[in-house]
Amino acid sequence: MAGELLGQTVVVIGGSAGIGLETARRARAEGAEVVLTGRNRDRLEAAAHEVDARQSAAFDANDAASLANFFGSVPTPIDHVMVTAGGPSYGPLLEMDSEEVRQAVSGHIVLGLDVARNAVGKMRPGGSLVLMGGTGGRRIGHRLGIVSAATAALPPFTAALALELAPVRVNLIAAGFVDTPLSASLLGDRLEERRNELRETLPIGRVVGPEDVAALAVHIMSNTALTGATYDIDGGQQFV
Repeated sequence: MAGELLGQTVVVIGGSAGIGLETARRARAEGAEVVLTGRNRDRLEAAAHEVDARQSAAFDANDAASLANFFGSVPTPIDHVMVTAGGPSYGPLLEMDSEEVRQAVSGHIVLGLDVARNAVGKMRPGGSLVLMGGTGGRRIGHRLGIVSAATAALPPFTAALALELAPVRVNLIAAGFVDTPLSASLLGDRLEERRNELRETLPIGRVVGPEDVAALAVHIMSNTALTGATYDIDGGQQFV
């Protein structure tokens, strides 16, 4: 049987590890050509070799000029773009300076908008832009700080962008804890404790992995009826 993305091109911004790399693997398995970006050149080269990427580029996606140069070099047409670069910023609100707050609240939105501006002219109608957010920030708590505000901003931003980019589709994946290298770096020696806690409390009885998110991402890419929506994938974490 033909793959769901056969003959299509998928660009992953932040594709050298974790969810981005797993999505590239899944897209390749479904017949797509993949283009990867990342900040760490060595890790990116290894990832690109593993998935036989059509192209790769090492740069900071938050640098607007570098992002524009990258999209200027990508062969057309592009079918799908996934943005996994960046992560949440935790900490008490009153301990953050103005620039930290500005970046925490708007960072994902600015990056998503910059990607959209640079990619849309090269994308096929019916193609998709897939953004990443989270479900954990929907709770309000001292440890979360500004994350809750940043989390709340992404779904309406996604819906508004979907209207402006149509017929290119825009969707948001909201993940809970995902067992990735980023999670490991944030938790340190508490990683296994957190895994065990989730195995015991999540309704699915296991930890969500990057392959779970990748499967959802590829479905969003291939299902051309989906746009402007937020898709939760956290194993029921937000309910327990």
